[in-house]
Amino acid sequence: MPTIFLHAIFASVVGKAFVKKTISFWFWLLTALCAIIPDADVAGLAFGIKFGSLFGHRGFTHSIMFALMFGGVTAFFADRFLQTGRSFIKLFVYFSLATFSHPLLDMLTNGGSGVALLAPFSNERYFFPWRPVEVSPIGMGFFSDRGLDVTLSEIIWIWLPAIAVLTAAIIVRKLQNRM
Repeated sequence: MPTIFLHAIFASVVGKAFVKKTISFWFWLLTALCAIIPDADVAGLAFGIKFGSLFGHRGFTHSIMFALMFGGVTAFFADRFLQTGRSFIKLFVYFSLATFSHPLLDMLTNGGSGVALLAPFSNERYFFPWRPVEVSPIGMGFFSDRGLDVTLSEIIWIWLPAIAVLTAAIIVRKLQNRM
């Protein structure tokens, strides 16, 4: 998996590229939460849930169904309690995509089990054919030389492209405002 930091930063940076007006801190906190919540499944390891299980790591919480469900709950909360100026449908799509960014990034890693995109209907695990991102160690192993290698890999393959998307969006907005 990419690091938990990467998931939150990626969703927020790419989200900022598509959200034009200023929105509250809470909106961005929800964006980050959506991006990291699929990894809550690692808690199952403490309860004996195996990696390949439907509810193991990269199982149901990494699926399209989970992204839609969690995106819907988050959109409901944002629509009800935050004044975003956006419709429920737009919030639903946005938060579902923020949640779904997590398994898509995990599919770019060069290790671990694949992602159960179609859970709960199938527990088959998927990766992208091209997997340039170093898989991150779970737990304290991140704070090692291996963690540094993972961070450098993420900067090259994820952070820089996300920043490029944001930069392009800013340039396009400025050009549109001049016309």
